[in-house]
Amino acid sequence: MCGITGVLQFASNAGVDSKVEPSVVRRMCDVMAHRGPDDDGIYTAGPVGLGMRRLSIVDLTTGHQPLSNEDGTIWIVFNGEIYNHSELRPQLEARGHVYRTHSDTETIVHLYEEYGHECVQHLRGMFAFAIWDTRRQTLFLARDRLGIKPLYYKLDAERFVFGSEIKVTLAHPGIDARFDRAALPEYLAFGYLSGEDTFYAGIRKLMPGHWMEVDSRGQVKIDRYWDLHITQPESSRDESYYVKTYRDLLGQSVNSHLMSDVPLGVFLSGGIDSSAVAALMTKIRGTPVETFSVGYAEDAYSELPYARVVAKHLNSVHHEVLLSQQDFFASLPHLIWHEDEPIVWPSSVALYFVARLAHERVKVVLTGEGADETLAGYTRYAFTLKNAALDRVYRGVTPGSFRNWIRGSITDSTWISATLRRKLSHTFLARNGNSWASFYFDNFFSAFSEAEQSGLLSPELAHEFSAGAPYQHVLDYWEHSSGEMLQRLLYTDIKTYLVELLMKQDNMSMAASIESRVPFLDHKLVEFATNIPQHLQLGGFAGKRILKKAVEDLLPHSILYRPKLGFPTPWSRWLAGLQLDVIRNLLLEPRSLDRGLFQRSAVERLFDEHRAGYRDHYDRIWRLLNLELWQRVCLENEAHEPAPTVPASQ
Repeated sequence: MCGITGVLQFASNAGVDSKVEPSVVRRMCDVMAHRGPDDDGIYTAGPVGLGMRRLSIVDLTTGHQPLSNEDGTIWIVFNGEIYNHSELRPQLEARGHVYRTHSDTETIVHLYEEYGHECVQHLRGMFAFAIWDTRRQTLFLARDRLGIKPLYYKLDAERFVFGSEIKVTLAHPGIDARFDRAALPEYLAFGYLSGEDTFYAGIRKLMPGHWMEVDSRGQVKIDRYWDLHITQPESSRDESYYVKTYRDLLGQSVNSHLMSDVPLGVFLSGGIDSSAVAALMTKIRGTPVETFSVGYAEDAYSELPYARVVAKHLNSVHHEVLLSQQDFFASLPHLIWHEDEPIVWPSSVALYFVARLAHERVKVVLTGEGADETLAGYTRYAFTLKNAALDRVYRGVTPGSFRNWIRGSITDSTWISATLRRKLSHTFLARNGNSWASFYFDNFFSAFSEAEQSGLLSPELAHEFSAGAPYQHVLDYWEHSSGEMLQRLLYTDIKTYLVELLMKQDNMSMAASIESRVPFLDHKLVEFATNIPQHLQLGGFAGKRILKKAVEDLLPHSILYRPKLGFPTPWSRWLAGLQLDVIRNLLLEPRSLDRGLFQRSAVERLFDEHRAGYRDHYDRIWRLLNLELWQRVCLENEAHEPAPTVPASQ
């Protein structure tokens, strides 16, 4: 919907002018103009300043922000959509609250007046908002349960600064962009940070399902208001119950996500998730919907043929864009600037280009994000369950010395090809079953395991990190999880991996001034899905069994039961020849090496092994490339030209 920002100067600084200048808030708003090209607004009063940029979706006429209550004692800036606001409004009016607009923003204001911090419990939707309470002299901020909308902040002795993007907080004249090198171990392993910290020293993110309150003296309280609770499945429930209930809940969610006063569309990959959303949207509206897809000239990596099958089946108004290798690499610096951090997955680039395509026709798109993490859609879930079962037998009948020899042979033997090595490395034969970090996280997420990082990092830097540093945050979630193993895997991914996917979804779509909505992540739907019994979630190595059965009447069998791809990228094919040389030279420039992060010999070996076909290092090279580009663009302010224009094919 928009971007929000604000500043609270603390009164405890004697002799320091605590007044927030409107020009400071305006500057912060201007940095995120792409998030809200339709409107902007600021509110300043003494020590507080609030600002917003608006992409007008609902209540186009009177939905301007910042917005206050009737007597001007409560002020809000809000990013997101509250899908149940029309249900909440009559209840609030019955309690004496008077509305001046038709916006969901005002509903949050009156909920806060009525319930205080507990207002978040009544909200169903995606949101990040900040409320200035003039009577209590407190700033109250909250983020939605799953982390669909972002919220970053910087707190020091003088002030509290927040924004929808990291670059917004950095636009404040009192904040500098400095690399927090403590982020390196987790980044090298996962590509993202799953805790509160960011890549920038002192800048943090408010975690999903949390609220925080900051008062005029700088006192802070943070509390978690929602968590995903796993319950014991009822043995009396059969598959038909879960299929029917899930279909009903998903239909309700899609219907609520159609709330808009502007045109809507769907990002259509041709997979079951986005296809199900498009099919339900078509059924509910009773008219053809607009669908948008992205592909590549390399047919093996393109899902366009599947998307066309779905579009034809639904009779949608379909649009496509083809992304070339040249455009992909040319756009990277610009998109890293938009994301504020190194890009984790090459698919982010494709997402931006399909969002820009959609921008030509609509303002809002629905997507299929979230189905895999709530319905066990990734192969790694079923594979891990089987891998764990085989590992228990394997460890019971073979001595540790033999298992170590097998692991070493898979890692180091020259007679194994890169392809076979990669496949074997995922099995229990190459994994340490006594270490969950090795068995699951290194197996499916880590570009550089902790052991591999020790040979990559400079000796001086390696000594800064404690043992287990790459896995600290993600293991905290794993150990906090409960239920069957599948439910524990889903919980951990929802709290970590999914949050990063949603950040990608938000930043890449907002970079094109498009609002993306994720109906699979209605929190009531997520709570139901993650409590479906393990034996009903999976069918062989394929997941999303309940979803497939729930929408069998809406989509062709060939779409429901085909292998998953999901916005793939021919990155590994592109990483050859001259392009490999270009990246190698960039990473070995004096400018790159002088940072003192990595050993030159380790980087050279990475490229030599990849070129020789001894190992497939495409994900490791991607990780290092993005880190270097991020430092140049976001820390050193190197020019980042806008992404090239790619013509759409209708």
